[in-house]
Amino acid sequence: MKSIGITAIGMYAPERVVRNQEFESRMGLEDGWIESRSGIRERRFSAEGEFTSTIGVKAVQDMLSRDPGALRDVDLVIYATCTPDAMFPSTAALVAGQIGLSGVGAYDLSTACSGFVYGLSMARGLILGGGARKVLVLGGETLSKALDQNDRDTAILFGDGCGCAVVGEVPVGYGFQDFVLGADSAGGPALYISNLANTFPDGQIMRDAPTMNGREVFKFAVRVLGDSGTQVLEKSGLKNSDVDWLIPHQANIRIIEAANQRFGIPMEKTVINLDRYGNTSAGTVPIALYEAVNDGRVKDGHELLMVVFGGGLSWAACTMKWWAGTPSLHAASGTDLSGTEVSA
Repeated sequence: MKSIGITAIGMYAPERVVRNQEFESRMGLEDGWIESRSGIRERRFSAEGEFTSTIGVKAVQDMLSRDPGALRDVDLVIYATCTPDAMFPSTAALVAGQIGLSGVGAYDLSTACSGFVYGLSMARGLILGGGARKVLVLGGETLSKALDQNDRDTAILFGDGCGCAVVGEVPVGYGFQDFVLGADSAGGPALYISNLANTFPDGQIMRDAPTMNGREVFKFAVRVLGDSGTQVLEKSGLKNSDVDWLIPHQANIRIIEAANQRFGIPMEKTVINLDRYGNTSAGTVPIALYEAVNDGRVKDGHELLMVVFGGGLSWAACTMKWWAGTPSLHAASGTDLSGTEVSA
């Protein structure tokens, strides 16, 4: 049986930093109100000419700057996003055409914030089933372009950014162990972005702008993060104490704290970066993973648990033993690669 895992990673965050004070002064909120309720201090907004395909290409370029051969044998591109450039062509195809992969399979995956972990699962299954050799999975959003920037429920929480990973064969004993995926459309009215339809199947009216019921999303998120994390650990034959690092969806610090209590993993073993990026939806998990590898927290052989929830409502969880055996992964973790030969 092949072991499938991540063989290269990259990320990109737009240059423009938007701090809470900009919202608080414009919306008449008290200083510190946003951070006290969400844990977010600032987020990144894409420039006028930057779209979801643009930031995806830049994330891949970041990966290639360390490992020029990272895309060798990639024959499928999956882009998890709820803010695609267009209905079609897919944003994945737009990215593929700009990074030298024109002609490979490419599609967008729409499960909102859960999308990147869904994409990892799809990639693993396709490789094991012989449908692909390597898969490039991206998770990224330019939500600042879709939001009503005067809506307190959403505008203050979300930001733009993209992370990417190449999924392929890794040494036996490393890589993905198990996944849990789920969705419940009954919760759709609590968190959605409308498109062609103007009502849900039960007749509820949709708003034009991205919409969230914070109270309902909080209750849902705490439950499914805890439940899916517990389920995937059980499927993998692991205990909470086996987890070296929890990488959760970066939506709200209160949600993360409550979910951690639910399945018993301490905050000191949890990767948090929402204070600097806000909620980048499908981008949160790959960006958090990248940063934890880059600063040396995640090391070879570490057991990782990734848990995420999103609009739909959807959820996903994954266990993975980290393999740091490729040039880009060593470089990201600060290893000296001087003298290392990298094939183009």
